Amino acid sequence: MSLRIAFLNPQGNFDADNSHLTEHPDFGGQLIYVRELALAMARQGVTVDILTRQIIDPDWPEFAGRDEDFGELGEQVRILRLPFGGPGFLAKEALWPVLPDYVEAIRAHYGNTLPDYFTAHYADGGYAAVLLRAVTGLGFTFTGHSLGAQKMDKLKVSPDTLARLDARFQFSRRIDAERLAMQLADRVVTSTRAEAEEQYAHPLYRGAAPSAFDGFAVIPPGINGQIFHPDLGRDDPDEVEALNSRLIGPQVIVSSRLDAKKNIAGVVEAFARSPRLAERAGLVICIRGIDDPWAQLAGLGDDERAVLGPILARIDEAGLRDRVRFLNIGSQQALARTYRVLAAKGSVFALPSLVEPFGLAPIEAAACGLAVAATCNGGPSEVFGQGEGLLFDPEDPADIATVLQEALKRQGELQARALERIVPRYTWDRTAERYLEVIEAGIRTGRDAIDAPAPLDARERIERWLGMR
Repeated sequence: MSLRIAFLNPQGNFDADNSHLTEHPDFGGQLIYVRELALAMARQGVTVDILTRQIIDPDWPEFAGRDEDFGELGEQVRILRLPFGGPGFLAKEALWPVLPDYVEAIRAHYGNTLPDYFTAHYADGGYAAVLLRAVTGLGFTFTGHSLGAQKMDKLKVSPDTLARLDARFQFSRRIDAERLAMQLADRVVTSTRAEAEEQYAHPLYRGAAPSAFDGFAVIPPGINGQIFHPDLGRDDPDEVEALNSRLIGPQVIVSSRLDAKKNIAGVVEAFARSPRLAERAGLVICIRGIDDPWAQLAGLGDDERAVLGPILARIDEAGLRDRVRFLNIGSQQALARTYRVLAAKGSVFALPSLVEPFGLAPIEAAACGLAVAATCNGGPSEVFGQGEGLLFDPEDPADIATVLQEALKRQGELQARALERIVPRYTWDRTAERYLEVIEAGIRTGRDAIDAPAPLDARERIERWLGMR
């Protein structure tokens, strides 16, 4: 079957150089997922369009062009940047009012030659898919990546804080959009069974999420084996030597953007409270764009400064400056090289997120030979829960310290188990095969157009839920 699949991804953006990836909350792991899945589908003969937003803004010059071929497959994977919502960059929370314009731009672009199917990503992509089904009748899959209800839980939203947090994060719109996408998607795609059974069972999704498990498709994401592999001999010797001269002995490595829910502070606190851990290993914190955090702190945005400031203060308070290194790593290739160098030193990758829907990063780290210690909340417990890695409570610094010390002690054993059992299961080609099975089933089933949904507003539902807790 010769297919054209369109990915609905209005937030963030894409280019062949992966510009700004992980440097901004809208440029996180979701974009890696979409990019790698699109390329893997194309390798299987599918033509793919990634539909996102044109940005004409001097601070984001990479995204001004309308069309761009993506990667080594030429026109088989295209980034189509559609003009809607004005020229400048808009954060994802500001996109909600202009998503109908996104849908109209998609219709204008395709005219009478619509793609065969849509796959929608994140709540805004899901809502766009619902609007498109109302005017085209085309079916779609919905991949939430993360859900608004869980973010509300982590922020401890209460009746007293709802108005303020809703104004910032647009929960009333996001929850309603997620509910519509869950109800009307051919399948809701999750990365793990636990994600389907736990996150989509949240009371705010009652009556919308699939009631039977066959409404879900559990499709784990993959890793790029050309980049993430254990063979240090394939790396540039000069680059390897530069890392070896800077990083002495075993390390615990954390790699994420500056976001409170990523909980870098939890690992720093574990080091601060455990002299044995700090003596056993150094701590490497990889944040794209950050070379000297103490010098750069004042120039960061308010949100990033609010996360990084307390981390730096705790490092200084605990006297850990000589045990902590910050690395500014600008590409996945450089990150993988760093992982391999550290693996050769008996190091451990830590994923301390308060909750992680899946956790592709630890699989990438494991593929390069690092032992893994990860949050017990979410997908890592399903992926690494059979002895291939170790799990900790991300809100308990003592537990983090204990588990990290155990992982350092057992690094060789954990490394071997993960390389044998985990890495072969997670390839993007396998992910694409499963997506295409679901998509082809959706095309065969067919769908009718639906009535246009009412404006997004789950405020009353949220207030009732908060009142019952």
